[in-house]
Amino acid sequence: MPQTSMEMEKATVILKLLGSKTRLTMMKLINDQACCVCELVEIFQTSQPSISQHLRKLKDIGLVKEDRRGQWIFYSVDKSNAYYPFIKPILDQLPSQEFKLKELEEKGTRISCC
Repeated sequence: MPQTSMEMEKATVILKLLGSKTRLTMMKLINDQACCVCELVEIFQTSQPSISQHLRKLKDIGLVKEDRRGQWIFYSVDKSNAYYPFIKPILDQLPSQEFKLKELEEKGTRISCC
């Protein structure tokens, strides 16, 4: 397992951000597949501004990257980030959230915005 050395402050910030069930679930979801905000809004049954705020916080510390596809922006975990080796073991221990994406597909809302 790769090891990384980081400042205690940075580790505290990352762990605090991942202390939110929504952000932690979001990170697990987008670790394997990129999602757009509209999909995350549907999954979490919350407002678009709320989802965008969670993503902004994760983006601000570099754990999440965005990929523009036409007018839509898809979010995924930035696995090239220096701190990814710190969070990867945490994400690996979490149960799969793939069923949430499958539910979207079954409802026909998986990529309704694209």
